[in-house]
Amino acid sequence: MRQFNHCKGKDACRDDSERCLTCGRKLTEVARTVFLMNELSDFVIEQDYDNVDEFAAYIARKLVKKVKHRREIASTP
Repeated sequence: MRQFNHCKGKDACRDDSERCLTCGRKLTEVARTVFLMNELSDFVIEQDYDNVDEFAAYIARKLVKKVKHRREIASTP
């Protein structure tokens, strides 16, 4: 496994056509993350939630639980 390095901002991005030289992530990874964030943002707007912080915290909690569960299943012989 490896550590996640978040973006430092659009103005900080420098790339070599394969990776961001600032955060070290592949450009395909950055693009997929942006896509997923846009999808979640669109969903919140469509649902007209006014408690976005609560929704984001819920998603974060559920994501951590789901990843841990899937890793446990994958590591079970």
